[in-house]
Amino acid sequence: MKTKSYNLFWSLFTLLSLAGSAVYAAEDKLMNILDEELNREMDELSEQEDPPYYIDYRVDNISSLSLRTSFGSLVGDNESRSRVLTACVRVGDYEFDNTHDFPGSFSMSEQSEVYGALLPVEDDPEAIKQVLWRVTDVAYKNAAGTLSSFRNNENTGEQKTKLPDFSKEEPSVYYEKPVISWIGQQEKIKWIERLKEYTSRFMNDTLILRCEAFLNYNAQRKYFVSTEGSRIVQNTNYSQVQLLIEMKHSKGSVLQYQKSFTASDPSGLPDHEVILEAISSIYQKLKNMYNAPLAEAYAGPAILSPAAAGVFFHEIFGHRIEGHRLQSVDDGQTFKDKIGSAVLPAGFNVYSDPTLEKWQGQDLIGHYKYDEQGMAGQRVLVVDKGILKNFLMSRQPTEEFRHSNGHGRAQAGYAPVSRQSNLIVESTQAVSFEELRKKLIKECRKQKKEYGYYFKEVIGGLTYTDRYNANVFDVVPTEVYRIYADGRPDEPVTGVELIGTPLTMFSNILAAGNEQEVFTGFCGAESGHVPVTTVAPALFVKKIETQKSPEINTILPLLPTPDDNMNGKQSWK
Repeated sequence: MKTKSYNLFWSLFTLLSLAGSAVYAAEDKLMNILDEELNREMDELSEQEDPPYYIDYRVDNISSLSLRTSFGSLVGDNESRSRVLTACVRVGDYEFDNTHDFPGSFSMSEQSEVYGALLPVEDDPEAIKQVLWRVTDVAYKNAAGTLSSFRNNENTGEQKTKLPDFSKEEPSVYYEKPVISWIGQQEKIKWIERLKEYTSRFMNDTLILRCEAFLNYNAQRKYFVSTEGSRIVQNTNYSQVQLLIEMKHSKGSVLQYQKSFTASDPSGLPDHEVILEAISSIYQKLKNMYNAPLAEAYAGPAILSPAAAGVFFHEIFGHRIEGHRLQSVDDGQTFKDKIGSAVLPAGFNVYSDPTLEKWQGQDLIGHYKYDEQGMAGQRVLVVDKGILKNFLMSRQPTEEFRHSNGHGRAQAGYAPVSRQSNLIVESTQAVSFEELRKKLIKECRKQKKEYGYYFKEVIGGLTYTDRYNANVFDVVPTEVYRIYADGRPDEPVTGVELIGTPLTMFSNILAAGNEQEVFTGFCGAESGHVPVTTVAPALFVKKIETQKSPEINTILPLLPTPDDNMNGKQSWK
């Protein structure tokens, strides 16, 4: 009886979906083409001995602009359009299919899950369907072959009793009209002149070896169609201005400094004058760093700025709450049995929310309406008052969480896995930054440390979660200060990397600041690079560990700068 009700529901849903599809297909030719070919492929392959039970097509229609200047001149101007197809074919059933993960199968299943190709950028039905047919054929053959090899595996009988490989979810139908948000020729010229001005500010200093400014703008129209009935078209954009500077240090090494400004659309980036003010500040910081001492290895108290804390939480905590890792036989599974247990101090709450578009007026590029598996993005409360409550879930079930919460994400051409979106960290016991400084100095005296560290600016980090490497993290700062316990002025230092192990680091968090800031980046993992955002407060940590950062392998110039008489060029020596 349940089976009949289920089939009746899907029959009715299919009719309603097709009716809804007809409404927007007239406006969007590409969706109509994808829909037609998907149905044809599913019908044809249903005659095979091992027919697919599920197929989806993802298409990322990408328009991008990249501008690059160096020392006041334009050195890069690239515009491009592309359509990237990612086809997923699953053979078997929801319980056990070609993506199954058990010892010795991981590489085979990952390769057989999705296949990608470039689609024509013009809406030519015959040309597009030709690519869809070819890619689906290859994907099906490999999926069927992989499943056959799994069935012949001597451990298959035991593995079938475990969790389903793919969760059953209700399909979604959603359509956004195209958004015209591209940079026109006049706007492009304006940005070129701005970028030139940003880098020209550094061309009169002999210690600056490299100075580049970038504008990257990416506008995507994302399509998703599946044999379950999902039909989704949505828009997503991001833009970023980035500054990259390399300079000589007085000890003969080379230092790097990076600064980024990010928004959904170029119109949301900071005003020209605001960026110029930031560049003036960077210029002064670089002068201070020229004679700054090179840091030694250190273990002791520290303050992490909101930006540094954002990278810390993304790398050390965020990757360990991605649900697919709990099922991977190769992962360290740090939090696998920790639901209901304290993993952070009692005052901390952490949630991931892709539905948030802005934070205090600032764009959050971890925002999306639907993930790459057609699931609506959801706010997920991960930690409540220090207690672990949930994980970020794709359609790969875990023992405690059998359904997706809209965090199955991927770069075009990659298979989706559970990933972070907008990770928000809050503390109900926050204090001012001055109070954090007092706590740091008090702890330095208690530990008999001459100074503690203040990590102010960072450019990113990395972490390992698998069982074959030490589960450590590495955060790379660009602006670090010693705060002396005896009241001496703060002193900048260079050549520092923040390292450690996650559980030890979590246990050493003693306090949080009362101001939060946004850190934006592009996170790389199993499913490629995806845009993410972290909002976090400053942290006071009782004990951190640092190591010397590797010296940049740059051979310093033998010759003076091209201007023979310096012509007013200055040096900080």
